[in-house]
Amino acid sequence: MNRLIRHAPLVLLAAGAFALAAALVAEHVFGLDPCILCIYQRWPYVVVMALAALVLLIRPAPRWRAGLIALCAVAFLSGTALAGFHVGVERHWWEGTDGCTAAELADPSDPAAVLAALRQTPVVRCDEIQWSLFGITIAGYNGLFTAALAVFSLAAAVRHARIDPR
Repeated sequence: MNRLIRHAPLVLLAAGAFALAAALVAEHVFGLDPCILCIYQRWPYVVVMALAALVLLIRPAPRWRAGLIALCAVAFLSGTALAGFHVGVERHWWEGTDGCTAAELADPSDPAAVLAALRQTPVVRCDEIQWSLFGITIAGYNGLFTAALAVFSLAAAVRHARIDPR
C-alpha cells in the first residue's frame, strides 16, 4: 500500500481512466444508455485526471502535491455524493432533478411547443435501473468506488504532507 500511496497521482490517473473507460464500454458496447445523473458522475473522474496529470507534469513540492491530491479526495467525495443521490432516485427514496424525468407534454395544438418538450425529454430516466449485480446498481458500485478512492486520496495526501511538513 505504501508504494501505491507514493505513486498516488499515477494511481489516481489510472483509476479515473479505468472508470471512464468502463462507462464508455457499458454505453457503447453493452448498450446501457446513461441518464443525466450518470453523465454527472463522470465529471469527478475528469477533474481527478486533470489534477493527477498536473501533479505528474509539473512535479510540485510535496506540500503542493499533497494539496492537489487532497483536492482529488474532494472530487471523489462529490462523486460519492452524486452516486448516493442517484441510488436514492433509483430506489424512489426521493425525486431526481428536472433532467431526470420526462417533461410534461405541452399543449398538443402548438407543434413548436410539443417539439421543444420532446427535445427536452431525456432518453433514459434516472429512476429506471438498467443493470444491477447482487442488488447493487451501477450508481451504487460507482459510489463504493469513489468512496474507496476518496479514502485512498486522503491517505496519500497525508503521506505526501508528512514528507514536507512546512
